[in-house]
Amino acid sequence: MPSVTHEALVELFKNRPTLAAEMLHDALGHPVPTFTEARVESSDFTEIVPSDRRADVVVVLLVGEQQQPAMAIVVEVQLGVDPDKPYVWPVYVTQTRARHRCPTGLLVVTIDAAMARWSARPIDTGHPGWTLTPLVLGPKGVPVVTDAEQAKAAPEVAVLSAMAHGQSEAAEAIGVAFFSGAADGLDEERRAVYGDLVLSSLNAAARRRLEAMMKSGYQFQSEFARSYVAKGRQEGSLEAKAQAVLAFLEARGIEVPAEVRGRVLASTDLDELDRWIRRAAVISDARELLSTTGS
Repeated sequence: MPSVTHEALVELFKNRPTLAAEMLHDALGHPVPTFTEARVESSDFTEIVPSDRRADVVVVLLVGEQQQPAMAIVVEVQLGVDPDKPYVWPVYVTQTRARHRCPTGLLVVTIDAAMARWSARPIDTGHPGWTLTPLVLGPKGVPVVTDAEQAKAAPEVAVLSAMAHGQSEAAEAIGVAFFSGAADGLDEERRAVYGDLVLSSLNAAARRRLEAMMKSGYQFQSEFARSYVAKGRQEGSLEAKAQAVLAFLEARGIEVPAEVRGRVLASTDLDELDRWIRRAAVISDARELLSTTGS
């Protein structure tokens, strides 16, 4: 089953169809034809391979009024060694080339340096003159986005930067760039997903500093960043009140069963937690806390 990281990387390329071409040209220096539109196409190759075999993303670069395919890019996210890939990758390339009748390249994306080296190995197909050498975008090739305007212009690149470089010394600057500029132009769902991806990708020290900047009133331009601060404050209040309920019960010598502790810590209702704090002062059994009667 694909991991969350795998699916997140796939979504970046689906949400920004030009990203594959940008990474090929800007990061890897591979020639890309001039195009007027980049379109995500079907990546299902069930004609030849089993139904559970499909490329992660297929992007077709179109040109002219007739929207003729100029180039196709098969994007594969690779986070672990898979002995099947040297056999199915040539299939993906040839099937895509046959379907769209245009030159086709294979772009393998990974955020792990060792996997970048594994993915870049030439694939000898056995046919004279046909060795497929994947084009690999590893962490070294991903740009370090620390400028808010750059992050705003290409939020998916900013997220990719966080995922590739979030453990480096540039982590804090990457996070600041994203929250300062990238999020305002996104719809609500992508703001939430991308924000979570960026924060979860940063090292612990950078994440703490970024959250501290938010709480101390740092004026991020992004509306999402401001809403994130508000959410963080509410979550902090929720956690504090939940811990207060448990501390009150334990201070009174009342044993707190696991199911009660779990229910208290999972609560997202401030009013409910306030009621529980009051009841913790008078009940004799922690299970009474969750009773629907009383106040």
